[in-house]
Amino acid sequence: MKMVIFIILFVAYITYSAVVYTKGTKSNIQLPETEWAKVNRGKLLYQQYNCTSCHQLYGLGGYLGPELTTAYSDSLRGETYMRAFLKNGGSRMPNFHLADTDIDALVSFLKYVDQTAVTYKHK
Repeated sequence: MKMVIFIILFVAYITYSAVVYTKGTKSNIQLPETEWAKVNRGKLLYQQYNCTSCHQLYGLGGYLGPELTTAYSDSLRGETYMRAFLKNGGSRMPNFHLADTDIDALVSFLKYVDQTAVTYKHK
């Protein structure tokens, strides 16, 4: 019985992961080459600072910090809120002393993530 439950959960996990990493992030967003460079730089910074250990994107990641998939379009957070936290840190978020160009890149990445989250947003 345990093996059956394990197999069901494993198959569900693989299916969910495949959807999230393919259709869940697939988009037809057209950006200028310079903006793509900023989005990619932001993605690298997100990985470099291991943001996933505290934050989630598309439901995957840590639970210490807020979920960031739709933070850019969130009426309570948004770009200004994100920039303030990235610049100064918070009670649980460390101040990484990021340069303004790095903050711009991270915000561009999170804006792109928000735009690709069409199936994730609650209406």
